[in-house]
Amino acid sequence: MNQDDKNKNTPKNLKNKNPLNNKSPFKFNVFWIYMIISVVIFMVMMNGNGSSDDKILSYNKFEDMLDHGKIKEVVIENKHIANVFVTDKTKEQSKEKTPSKGFFSSPTAPDYVVEIGDLKLFEQKLDKAKANGIPIEYRFKTTTDYLMGFLMNVLPWVLIIGFWLYMMKRMSGGGAGGGGGAGGIFNIGKSKAELYDAKKQENTTFKDVAGLEGAKEEVEEIVDFLKNTEKYTKLGGKIPKGVLLVGPPGTGKTLLAKAVAGEAKVPFFSLSGSDFVEMFVGVGASRVRDLFKKAKEKSPSIIFIDEIDAIGRARGKNNFTGSNDERENTLNQLLTEMDGFGSKDNVIVIGATNRADVLDKALLRAGRFDRQIFVDLPDLNERKEIFEVHLKPLTLAKDVDVAFLAKQTPGFSGADIANVCNEAALIAARKEKTKVDRQDFLDAVDRIIGGLEKKNKVIKPEEKNRVAHHEAGHATASWLLEHAHPLVKVTIVPRGQSLGAAWYLPEERVLVEKEHMLDEMTAALAGRAAEEVVFGNISTGALNDLEKVTKQARAMVTIYGLNDRIGNLTYYDSSGQEYSFTKPYSEKTAEIIDEEISKLIEHQYNRAKDLLQKNKDKLVRLAQRLLEKEVIFKEDLEEILGKRPFGSTEEAMNTTSASDEQGNAKAASEPHEKEAPENKA
Repeated sequence: MNQDDKNKNTPKNLKNKNPLNNKSPFKFNVFWIYMIISVVIFMVMMNGNGSSDDKILSYNKFEDMLDHGKIKEVVIENKHIANVFVTDKTKEQSKEKTPSKGFFSSPTAPDYVVEIGDLKLFEQKLDKAKANGIPIEYRFKTTTDYLMGFLMNVLPWVLIIGFWLYMMKRMSGGGAGGGGGAGGIFNIGKSKAELYDAKKQENTTFKDVAGLEGAKEEVEEIVDFLKNTEKYTKLGGKIPKGVLLVGPPGTGKTLLAKAVAGEAKVPFFSLSGSDFVEMFVGVGASRVRDLFKKAKEKSPSIIFIDEIDAIGRARGKNNFTGSNDERENTLNQLLTEMDGFGSKDNVIVIGATNRADVLDKALLRAGRFDRQIFVDLPDLNERKEIFEVHLKPLTLAKDVDVAFLAKQTPGFSGADIANVCNEAALIAARKEKTKVDRQDFLDAVDRIIGGLEKKNKVIKPEEKNRVAHHEAGHATASWLLEHAHPLVKVTIVPRGQSLGAAWYLPEERVLVEKEHMLDEMTAALAGRAAEEVVFGNISTGALNDLEKVTKQARAMVTIYGLNDRIGNLTYYDSSGQEYSFTKPYSEKTAEIIDEEISKLIEHQYNRAKDLLQKNKDKLVRLAQRLLEKEVIFKEDLEEILGKRPFGSTEEAMNTTSASDEQGNAKAASEPHEKEAPENKA
């Protein structure tokens, strides 16, 4: 096969031969008609009557031409306009050229036009010239401008209707399924779902979805339902009608739905809950009906509704306005459609939301959404898999360890991990590196969690000294407390809204014991306690610490039942609806709760002060080291405080080593504490 034959068989040439790809670029638009009509009207008004400026003759000039016999005929039109026709001899001999006729002018159009002031005097002037032997004829003529009359009567309505159609198109979305395209505003009730079928398939598969093993197993079974229906129905089973994906933002719910579309190889309708919302009454319900009608016509098929809480929010019990809620009408139609079609239709609805607590109970019942799949934040092993997916397009250095990166990102969602990889690549490019190394990823984690580093922020020396002792207090307490999180690093470099931060690597636990929570509270309050121990007074820098500790203490007393005086009671409502307007306890109990929260916090604060008072010399040394280096790590704490007395933390603390660049190594996890700015108090 020669080179020419190869070129003929290239996909590009094949694409050009496809008649579907040779469509004319011309696309008709109704507004072009309005533009053409406007241009024609303008030209008619400017040229139609031939009354251009060079054809208007002054009265004095008219008298001069009349006295010299240059005028052959005068036609008085509608008693106020005189159409003047000059003689042929005048046309030939006159040095002044007669004006050219307009584009739309008739061949019999006058040579000049004179505006008549007093018709009686004008007639006397013509009669006098005729009596003096000047060969001139004049006559009267009454005309009606039918075109102008038609335009004056019809044009306003044309403009009003055109403007109305334009507004309908804009308000209905303008695209396919909205008010635009074929059918105009009559398509406003059509579904806006994007269809993926044999002609337009989604390329995402389950191989592209890292982690989420439990959720993938559930949705893989849904795909198998559609591919091998008889396998389940022959035993009397029914195809599930709905699957609800629930989980925090960024955990991969939409990605999982895309993988279902890529794997199922059946028509897949994708849209958002907000696509049903419209300003016109009844449009949302109409779009729901149209969506399910299309899905049943292409059965077996899948409908994916992202952010379903936009239309599935619980219906209000009290209608204060007395009006009909359009969103509730849309939800009612969705409930009817999901419970209306038979199981033989093989239409499965997949919904996704991170606000399952606000959904209507009727939507969540069996028979509508038969299955609820919780898509949780990834654990350590799942984070490894997610990193491997997002690291593929990057040019990596040899020192990048996926297991190391997974340990540095506890609590990160899949979207957060993708952001870390992208931010690391941007940081490496900013530093003009040829490869993305480990340090870039650590800088990216710092950037995402703590915010942008403010190198030029001016801080007074006495304020910087206080911040250093504050952060040293966190570091000292967390190092000496048995159940506190292992410390990763401490910094007094301003970042985001914080003046300094103590960074920890939280242990991934499912259950938290009371002793763990108390030690965490003590370590959080140790920053303010260090200020009081060293300086004898306190500042507003502990705002973030106090906020977190107060929430922890309130949770211990009112939610987890960890307070002896309150007892084994909880005032937590998982539905979020029962205690909307009233407290679940009496005023006397509320006073007891406030007392216990205050007592709990003050006890941990005094505990932190006692601990730091006993180790004041080490605290001061650590603060001085922090002032010198601005960023300190595990080695600095071991040198000053000694080995941590409570078990080995080598695995948790392997985020730093002697080879790290001093002041730049960012072995960071989620910052357990941040120094609040002074002006935030």
